[in-house]
Amino acid sequence: MAHRPLLLVDAPSLYFRAYFGVPESAARAPDGSPVNAVRGFLDMLASLVRSRRPDRLLCALDHDWRPAWRVALLPSYKAHRVAPAGGEEVPDTLTPQVPVILEVLAAIGIPAVGAAGYEADDVLGTLSVTEPAPVEVVSGDRDLFQLVDDARGVRLLYVGRGVAKLDDCDDAAVRARYGVPAAGYADFAALRGDPSDGLPGVPGVGDKTAARLIDRHGSLAGVLAALDEPGAGFAPGLRARLVAARDYLAVAPKVVGVARDVPLPELDTRLPTEPADPERLLALAQRWNLAGSCRRLVDALTDQA
Repeated sequence: MAHRPLLLVDAPSLYFRAYFGVPESAARAPDGSPVNAVRGFLDMLASLVRSRRPDRLLCALDHDWRPAWRVALLPSYKAHRVAPAGGEEVPDTLTPQVPVILEVLAAIGIPAVGAAGYEADDVLGTLSVTEPAPVEVVSGDRDLFQLVDDARGVRLLYVGRGVAKLDDCDDAAVRARYGVPAAGYADFAALRGDPSDGLPGVPGVGDKTAARLIDRHGSLAGVLAALDEPGAGFAPGLRARLVAARDYLAVAPKVVGVARDVPLPELDTRLPTEPADPERLLALAQRWNLAGSCRRLVDALTDQA
C-alpha cells in the first residue's frame, strides 16, 4: 500500500491566487469586509485534501518576503514590489484577510509556519528534505521546481492554472517543461532571468539557450568555468554576454536557490481529525461569513481519518 503524502502548502502563493480568483463582490463578511481570499484559500485547501489524500499537512508562511541576505547579494531582488512606504506592495483589501486565514487555520489545527529572515519557499525547501517522504509541495511559484526529487519522493503540485488543473510534477515533467532536471532549475532561472522576482538574467539568453548551456556544461558553475577554456565552443556573442554577466551569475544561484537549512521548531503535521477549537472556529465562521468554506475543509479533513 502506498504511503500517504505530507502536503506542504505555499500559503502566500495560494491566498494571492484566491484573492484574484474570487471576486470581492461574491464573498463578504456581514459588515461588508471582503473575505474572497479567505474563502478561496479554504476551498483550495479542502479540494487539495480531498484529491491528494494526505495524512500530514502544513502551510508555509513568508515571515520575510524579501530577506536582507538575498537583497545584499542582488539589490534588484523583488525591488519592483516594494511599496512606497516600505514592505511588500499588497492589495489594500487582501492585507486584513491574511490574519483571518491564520486564525481559521489555528482553530482547525493546521500548522502555519514561517521563520524570521526567510520566505515561505525556504520553509518548504527545509521541510522537503527533513520530513518523511512522500512529500507534495503545492505552489504556483516556478522557483519550487528545484525541490522536485524523485529519489527522495518529493513532487511539486504546480497550480499555475489553478488547483483544479494542477500539474503533478516529477523530474521528467520538469525536464519536459524546461529542458533541465529539477536540480538544475535554479541555475537555469538565473541564466534566463525572472522579471517577477527582479532577476535580470543574461541579456539575449532565453529558455532554450539557458537549457542548452546547463545541459552541455552540467551547471552554471560549469558554464562559468568553461568561459575560460578557449575550445569550449561558445558563439562569440554569447561568450561576451556571459562574461559581462559574470558578477551577476556568481551570486544569482544563491538568490534563486531555496534554503534547505531553515531553523524550525518541532512540528506536528498530522492531519487534524476534528477542529482544535470548535467554538473559536464557529465564532470565526459567523463573524466572517465563512460557514460553508469552514465546513467543506473540516469535512475534507475528517473524511481522511
